[in-house]
Amino acid sequence: MFPANFGYFAARSVEEALALLTQHGEDAKLLAGEHSLIPAMKLRLASPKYLIDLGTVAGLRGVRIDGDSLAIGALTVHAEVASSDLVRQRVPGLVEAASVIGDVQVRNRGTIGGSVAHNDPAADFPAILTALNASFVLFSPSGNRTVSADDFFVDFFTTALAPNEVLTEIRVPLPSSGGGTAYAKLGHPASGYVVVSAGVLIHRQSSGRCASARIVIGGLGDSPRRAAATEAALQGQALTPEVIAAAAAKAAEGTDPDGDTYASADYKRHVAGVYARRAIQKAAERAAG
Repeated sequence: MFPANFGYFAARSVEEALALLTQHGEDAKLLAGEHSLIPAMKLRLASPKYLIDLGTVAGLRGVRIDGDSLAIGALTVHAEVASSDLVRQRVPGLVEAASVIGDVQVRNRGTIGGSVAHNDPAADFPAILTALNASFVLFSPSGNRTVSADDFFVDFFTTALAPNEVLTEIRVPLPSSGGGTAYAKLGHPASGYVVVSAGVLIHRQSSGRCASARIVIGGLGDSPRRAAATEAALQGQALTPEVIAAAAAKAAEGTDPDGDTYASADYKRHVAGVYARRAIQKAAERAAG
């Protein structure tokens, strides 16, 4: 299918993009890597009158260390995150997520900012970024504000991003000594979308016990879900395979996922425990060494 007719603007700065958003209001949409909005437009699920292309805005791409955080420009493509030695060394769980998004074409065109702003419940980045306690820098005519991942992802395809705001950067706190990250995913064999995924951040005490854990499950609801029962079961415990397995079995507690022709709700709840266990085990190993 073809999308409805639309006007096109190539913004040269964030300020120009904001001015165009203000001018055209609800009739305008921002365009990043084209892999979320354009398919929706072809299906007539979205029909904006104007597209404002951020791809021509300089300075919104790249990965760098800024203080105690990893700063990732919103227009950084998935492949750049996946291939970054800096990300691999400091936050390997983020590399694992970026490496399994879609296919080669999607990874080389889709952007991290576009993915999180779209908040598809079957996307990879929302779960791992929530586990990593990431935050999102939003620019508006009144200035910048920063929103934590716990507050950013609101509902199906809905975030805290206001109509007059542009997401410019994702900030990921660098795990301290004794910290480990990991991501594990059951992807749909045809689309590559998440069926169930698990993002994990573990910090170990010097004794080897769990000092803290952020366990986030994707695919079980409208947004990434903190596995609170799993986190509580790990707190203060020795990270043995038995403890991890018992805690991971609680990963789907309190969720009510939708089933489909590929995976029933019961199946999703079951594999949530499986992939949580795999991700926790890997994160715990990285935290140890």
